[in-house]
Amino acid sequence: MPKAEEKAGKIMAIGAVSRFLMFLSLCMPSLSSSSQFFDYGSERKSPALQEAAASGVLKRLLHSHVSAFQLSIISEGSCGGSRCFWIKNGNPSENGSKIRIEGTTGVEIASGLHWYLKYWCGAHISWDKTGGVQLSSVPPPDFLPPVQGGGLMLKRPVPWSYYQNVVTSSYSFVWWDWRRWEKEIDWMALQGINLPLAFTGQEAIWQKVFKGFNVSEEDMSTFFGGPAFLAWARMGNLHSWGGPLPQNWLNSQLHLQKSILSRMRDLGMSPVLPAFSGNVPGVIGKIFPSANISRLGNWNTIGGDSRWCCTYLLDPSDPLFVRIGKSFIDQQTKEYGDITNIYNCDTFNENSPPSDDPAYIASLGASIYRAMYAANKNAIWLMQGWLFSSDAEFWKPQQMKALLHSVPVGKMIVLDLFADVKPIWKVSSHFYGVPYIWCMLHNFGGNIEMYGILDTIASDPIDSRESQNSTMIGVGMCMEGIEQNPVVYDLMSEMAFRSEKVQLEKWVKNYSQRRYGKSIPEIEMAWKILHRTIYNCTDGIADHNRDIILEFPDRSPYVISKESGTKISDGHEDHRLTFREIVSSSHSPHLWYSTDEVINALCLFLLAGEKIEESHTYRYDLVDLTRQVLSKIGNQLYLDAIKAYKQGDSDSLSRHSGRLIELIEDLDTLLSSDDNFLLGTWLENAKSLATSQEERKQYEWNARTQVTMWFDNTETNQSKLHDYANKYWSGLLREYYLPRASTYFKYLIESLKEEVEFPLEKWRSEWISYSNKWQAGDEIYPVNTVGNSLAIAKDLASKYLNL
Repeated sequence: MPKAEEKAGKIMAIGAVSRFLMFLSLCMPSLSSSSQFFDYGSERKSPALQEAAASGVLKRLLHSHVSAFQLSIISEGSCGGSRCFWIKNGNPSENGSKIRIEGTTGVEIASGLHWYLKYWCGAHISWDKTGGVQLSSVPPPDFLPPVQGGGLMLKRPVPWSYYQNVVTSSYSFVWWDWRRWEKEIDWMALQGINLPLAFTGQEAIWQKVFKGFNVSEEDMSTFFGGPAFLAWARMGNLHSWGGPLPQNWLNSQLHLQKSILSRMRDLGMSPVLPAFSGNVPGVIGKIFPSANISRLGNWNTIGGDSRWCCTYLLDPSDPLFVRIGKSFIDQQTKEYGDITNIYNCDTFNENSPPSDDPAYIASLGASIYRAMYAANKNAIWLMQGWLFSSDAEFWKPQQMKALLHSVPVGKMIVLDLFADVKPIWKVSSHFYGVPYIWCMLHNFGGNIEMYGILDTIASDPIDSRESQNSTMIGVGMCMEGIEQNPVVYDLMSEMAFRSEKVQLEKWVKNYSQRRYGKSIPEIEMAWKILHRTIYNCTDGIADHNRDIILEFPDRSPYVISKESGTKISDGHEDHRLTFREIVSSSHSPHLWYSTDEVINALCLFLLAGEKIEESHTYRYDLVDLTRQVLSKIGNQLYLDAIKAYKQGDSDSLSRHSGRLIELIEDLDTLLSSDDNFLLGTWLENAKSLATSQEERKQYEWNARTQVTMWFDNTETNQSKLHDYANKYWSGLLREYYLPRASTYFKYLIESLKEEVEFPLEKWRSEWISYSNKWQAGDEIYPVNTVGNSLAIAKDLASKYLNL
């Protein structure tokens, strides 16, 4: 299209959008308070259904105590127009219940139950893979502690508690069945989540939608990614990688989604469904040759391989965009019913608009919303604010305002996704008046690394809400992967009901007592240390685990020739690895605390072992903390080996590299003693969803590839995303990370002895070949534990720390 015609087309599109916005502004009532920014959407389930759903949560959690609690729905008027829960003494003469929990929805009832179990009974509830529940401190039904005075009422200071990242569906949920999802929804309700993302099963919807636009099943098969990579196919980052999706997968996931949505709705949650972002199969351009479709750039592939690179984006201003977007929401409504008004769409997630012209950006935003509005006149656009952090160079104030103001206020809500480290609300005047949710991102890739910023979590959401002109309407947990660092999520979920900053010294002490069911001085002292070290990251660097064992440097060190004394280099700057860093480096593990202090915390954990060895939560924390300490020793051993190499000291190189290999083996032994750190569980869960040998092979490849190489590679180039989703799992250390380190050090020792340049290409070729074979393998890995965690941890502490 000639530039003049293209400019004219954009002007026409902008004019059409302006008229649409004017129409909306005339139709919409004014919104004056955060509680009015949007409501539940469709009609809520009846009080009886919500009470029954909350009772189901109680029954599955604490079956023996069902009759001891009376659970009731109350109106928001009972809480002054807010959402709240009441904890009161029951009336045993009427129904035998000792404690009465009232709430404005099933979620508030479950939250009130959780609060009572926490602060009256000293209980603790976390994911099964982080130790599970500690309910041994809950007294028998007849001896439940009474509530003083008229009871406790807690109001939500902001109406919403959001949950999930768009990639959590792939890093954590991908292999779940209904049994696991039921546990997660129970966990959500107990944590107060009332605004969960609900992305499962959408590929079946897309299949039906695009069939209506004459896209064949063959063309659809190259549009989706494989099961473990669906999140990025949905965002238009890739296509086809790990696929094609079997029809059985599409059907079963749609069925699963219906069960998920039904339970969420029964509890009074407002699920957030996906909306059309413009991502289309490439064949759409042939079916509709006049459509304005662009091919996006390369997203992390090597060499831009067209088999999975460079997806197709339909311009939101094109009339076809509204047709497809409306059809998608209509199809969801047909499948699920009228269950929500809230839709997620992230068109520009790591994909910048083709122009930075504010008027053009405003037209794109309005067109995206127009597709939602065409299907649901009450639609609300929920958008992840990650783009404002990841592409800050593009999204300057003018561009941000243009996008945020492209729909009427109240019809868009932004997730301040990275507010725990890089809050956008502070630099955008509260998103220029648009409602937003303060979110904690916290985890990348589902890495297993002890990390957190408890002080920030305990105070910043309050600061955001109370600051002048605040448009904050909720708090959220937006981690990429779950089932790690339970203390962080225990605190963050409480911020949905906290009106004042949390006094952390007291809170952490209480947490340590609840976590293990009793007060143990050594453990309380250890948690005091962990709070000020591991869980007090103040350097402003977001944590992504880059321990050497899991993300081995893919580069060649130089060697000093004994004959010439000259440096043989691979042409790269020498990035030295240090225990403490100020600026993040792609080659440097992130360390922000005193390792000596954390070793002291581990010593205290070991001293307390005999008192609580039988506690699942204690064993998980002991293994995790021992792993954390020893992994940092691994980083130092690598440094020592490289130093010896550069000094030409082959004996020291052999000693230090051998010690690192031995450490990897020992860590694998430690992790094998706790069933929360087993590779076999991940792989068996993947295979369990298969209905044929072909599916079984595909799902296992997806599972193995995501946690290792992740994306494509060549013979001598690892994937650009290799080790992004690294895991400290028994089986993965011994069979994947250990061979990689061994191969590297083998070539390192040979190059030193022969006084030649390190054969980087040769090492890469051998390692990548091994990795590809491992990803395609079918070896069985254990799903049951071996050994005693406490005994192994003590032995390793003695061996490596002289404790």
